[in-house]
Amino acid sequence: MPGNSSAVAVTVTDERLVRRAVKAAALGNAMEWFDFGVYSYLAVVIGDVFFPSGDGTVRLLSSLATFAVAFLVRPLGGLFFGPLGDRVGRKRVLALTMVLMAAGTFAIGLIPSYAAIGFWAPVLLIGFRMLQGFSTGGEYGGASTFIAEYAPDKRRGFYGSFLEFGTLGGYIGAAGLVTVMSMWLGDDGMREWGWRVPFLVAGPLGFVGLYLRLRLEDTPAFRQLDRTERPSEAAGLKEIFRTQWSRLALCVVLAGAYGITDYMVLSYLPTYLTDRLGYDDAHGIAVLIVTMAVLMCVITFVGRLSDRAGRKPLLMAGMGGFVALSVPAFLLLRQGSLVAVFGGMLLLGLPLVCLLGTMSAALPALFPTRVRYGSLSIGCNLSTSLFGGTTPLITTGLIHATGSDLAPAWYAAGAALVGLAAVACMKETAGQPLEGSPPSVSTEEEALEITGTGSRARRGVCPSSRP
Repeated sequence: MPGNSSAVAVTVTDERLVRRAVKAAALGNAMEWFDFGVYSYLAVVIGDVFFPSGDGTVRLLSSLATFAVAFLVRPLGGLFFGPLGDRVGRKRVLALTMVLMAAGTFAIGLIPSYAAIGFWAPVLLIGFRMLQGFSTGGEYGGASTFIAEYAPDKRRGFYGSFLEFGTLGGYIGAAGLVTVMSMWLGDDGMREWGWRVPFLVAGPLGFVGLYLRLRLEDTPAFRQLDRTERPSEAAGLKEIFRTQWSRLALCVVLAGAYGITDYMVLSYLPTYLTDRLGYDDAHGIAVLIVTMAVLMCVITFVGRLSDRAGRKPLLMAGMGGFVALSVPAFLLLRQGSLVAVFGGMLLLGLPLVCLLGTMSAALPALFPTRVRYGSLSIGCNLSTSLFGGTTPLITTGLIHATGSDLAPAWYAAGAALVGLAAVACMKETAGQPLEGSPPSVSTEEEALEITGTGSRARRGVCPSSRP
């Protein structure tokens, strides 16, 4: 009808703010995976320090079980922090998770050994691992939501890839520090006191991450939500499970396949090389560091490619790569030479980087803004708890149950096959606005193209009308 109009709002992003937001989120993610990387790379040493002497395999399994226990409480953290982030804001919750995560890791470095306090040593270790897991339950969902809601629609894949750039950076930092300490102190020195240093480093890192996060405003998408649109914690949980259950199920399957392959390569392989192939700790981790450095060099290009070609083709390439290459990669690892081990790791790393560079943009786009943090935190943490964090424990158990060193390869390939089916079911979201938020663009010119008016666009939100 003449005279009727509908308001069209377009968010014009500020490049400097977007970069600061990405830096703050990525550093927090790096901190998270530094913490978990340190534990996984020191799994053999921790087994010796915190568990009674006896069979080496039993000690290693006990250490890996303690690694897995942090993931059992992650869904509780997701249930608590996710809906809280939808209600009070992404920034506040991410600051809180950073503090708790750093405190838990720092505290592990102060625990006396089993030889000193006996039973209480593994009890305290498990307790602080649970604190790590609980706080991490609000980290990935919040950080990926934070970047996704700050980034312009056509560059969400590129900016989202920096989150996993931080993951690789955290792993490299952890692996590098553990390697240097191991080479400097040797096995005896590491077991006596050297293992504590990487955990104690988490304290200062946590303060840096907290400072960066507190300097930012909350995301434009969250600030544009009317207060009446922000669900209470109970209402948010009810809405997630009642209206988002199909998307939640898809998120669990996608994140499960992703988590198994991710933890297989970045957490379990050093233990596999040491425990099964007799590789020296320092050499195995050094090869992994080089592999991760290669992935860091290409991950942002993968993110940019996902903006152009779409999320689904990149995710298909990653999952398909694991199906086809897992067994050949582990056959190469079994050869034992430096060239063969590096080649095997690269065969696993290349499909992994397709997932790393794409998932951080694909998963947040599954859910609407008002329940995005909660839905993503619940889905990802439930999946990681069931599949990702248990990967080192399950693969070690599979090897001992089957007697085959190829058991991890078949496990990764099977997970990726399920992941392929999940990717086929998801919608393509590259270049599209996030559901529940207005379009987000990099320039005023792009905003004017979307609104179709000659009015001048403004930084922040550009309102216009259409006849």
